[in-house]
Amino acid sequence: MKNLGGVKLSHHKNTADSKTVDFGLPKLIRIPMAQAMGAIPNLFLKPDDKVFVGQKIGSADSFMSAPIHSPVSGDVIDISDYLNPNGSHCKAVTIRPDGNQTLFEEVRPPEITDRQSFTLAVRESGLTGLGGAAFPTHVKLSFDEKKTPIDTLVINGAECEPYITSDSRCFIEDTGDVLDGIKLCMKYLGIARCVIGIEDNKKEAIALMSAAISDSDNIEIKVLPSLYPQGAEKVIIYKTTGRIVQEGELPSNAGVLVLNVSTVSFIARYSKTGIPLTSKRLTLDGSAITKNRGNYNVLIGTPVAELLKFGGAENVKKILYGGPMMGVPLYSPEQPVLKSTNAILAFGEESKFIEPTNCIRCGSCTRACPLNLLPMRFETAYKVNDTKLLAKLKLPLCMNCGCCSFACPAHRPLTETNLLAKELLRKRK
Repeated sequence: MKNLGGVKLSHHKNTADSKTVDFGLPKLIRIPMAQAMGAIPNLFLKPDDKVFVGQKIGSADSFMSAPIHSPVSGDVIDISDYLNPNGSHCKAVTIRPDGNQTLFEEVRPPEITDRQSFTLAVRESGLTGLGGAAFPTHVKLSFDEKKTPIDTLVINGAECEPYITSDSRCFIEDTGDVLDGIKLCMKYLGIARCVIGIEDNKKEAIALMSAAISDSDNIEIKVLPSLYPQGAEKVIIYKTTGRIVQEGELPSNAGVLVLNVSTVSFIARYSKTGIPLTSKRLTLDGSAITKNRGNYNVLIGTPVAELLKFGGAENVKKILYGGPMMGVPLYSPEQPVLKSTNAILAFGEESKFIEPTNCIRCGSCTRACPLNLLPMRFETAYKVNDTKLLAKLKLPLCMNCGCCSFACPAHRPLTETNLLAKELLRKRK
């Protein structure tokens, strides 16, 4: 197997041994309707409505969409516009919990008998990829088995971003659910083989999962080097199976389905309880957190401000959904925890702008790129609006992992330039 690029990062896995604790009920819950790729669900509620735990409060007819459910029982106090981190807008509902956490009367385990009912159950659960991409999971499961037969399920447990340990705790604390979720997917999707990818710095997770699969001859663990971005979809497919996903293709074209470890664990729990996706295990950490760093089970819609207060956050300069490499900055601590939130990181250091110097053609960015692309040439082509060259250089393959900018000794804003170049390419097409 050819070695792919990547970068060695300081792991900062401060919470690796922190058992997951329930964060509890916040004073208010605010739930935006836009929490996944695809069509934005229509909100069913109005002020003064009463809601219950697990009640569907938003949905869209589009196949590329995932419904939204209430994580609390309580009263609707406001419907408002919400500014998403990407600059778009949607409706959001604010609910005041009543403290009872009364389960909605229609919540019950789904009836699963075949592939169709399994995929429908996953859709009704509101599940989106829990590794951070927020892609509706039922869409992934709805591959055409005749056109693109899938023979391998890859479980992404790399968790290569610094600080984040929520997936590691899933392996450790929910070992049985992880295995049950894998078996459900293999059974109802007709997938013969499973490979679990875990980085070598997660020894307890490797040991527990190895013991759990000891009687399964069609499930194996692939121990991966601790290298960022090991968890990127194309990278983990190559590192666990040796297969390459070509430009413009999906993993299914290579006979592979990739699911995050927390995703399959949730599928198992939902099949047993029928309780939809209403909470997230996340890591609370960062240099501005002075106490209570750890992993918490947090209700979706909980204001990040409550987590920061609990963490004794001081002199906060930056807050991130996710990790420092690909995380999304928050414009306000009042923004809520979302389905895709696997970490809340708060940092106190003021970001210092370093003036870029001229590119010296050292090749550090290319050696760091996990897909062996040429970021310095992307920059040159973008500056002269050469979209033909951008396409020839395979710009669409760039996944904006940030390795090129991280490795560049001249501090060139290569990742940002790649994003601008992609937008230029889209407009020209």
